[in-house]
Amino acid sequence: MEIHMRLTSALALSVVGAALVLLAPAEVLADTRCSGHQLLSKPRPEASCRYVVPQIYVSPDKEMRALVFPVDVLLDATPDMESRVVIRSSAGDTLTSKDHSSPRGMNGYYVYRAKWSPDSQFFVYSLVSSGGHSPWSFPIMVFGRRNSEIAKLSDMIDGKPTLSGEFSFSAPHTLTATTWKRPAAAGEKDVGETVPITVDLEEAFQKLPSPE
Repeated sequence: MEIHMRLTSALALSVVGAALVLLAPAEVLADTRCSGHQLLSKPRPEASCRYVVPQIYVSPDKEMRALVFPVDVLLDATPDMESRVVIRSSAGDTLTSKDHSSPRGMNGYYVYRAKWSPDSQFFVYSLVSSGGHSPWSFPIMVFGRRNSEIAKLSDMIDGKPTLSGEFSFSAPHTLTATTWKRPAAAGEKDVGETVPITVDLEEAFQKLPSPE
């Protein structure tokens, strides 16, 4: 009887010990930061952040969805340091996508702000450099529903850069963003004076050259 109890106790202790070994990595993974576009003080575990989900933006007419996926390239950062944008119909058909990641996770972009136009014809999102390059620049991309294309807003405003990640819409598809009044002069540390710029996206898309 005594031997049986000792064997039972030993077995119980081994099971508890094994459970603790299995739980330890889970606890480590639970403490891992998985969002926030942040560099980490030390690399996170290889299997961390398995359940990071995309941000989903539904068009006002409920017929379209834009999904922003965290690309998860760099273990020294949260998985959302770079983004991939996918445009789908409500039926689940993928219409187009744009990958803003880089091979090593340090020279791409992540989505900063995103929004559909009031008429559901355009999806607009601004970007921030994952590596901190050109911190004054916030590239803005525009998805046009008619042709299922993603284009740069800069190409619609004579190549001028956009200098803020914030933008606004007025119905049905007029976008207001921020650019410069003039480029910075030689020797100036900052960009030139900033001004708002308003774009009718339908007219702007029609003026773009056809993709090759």
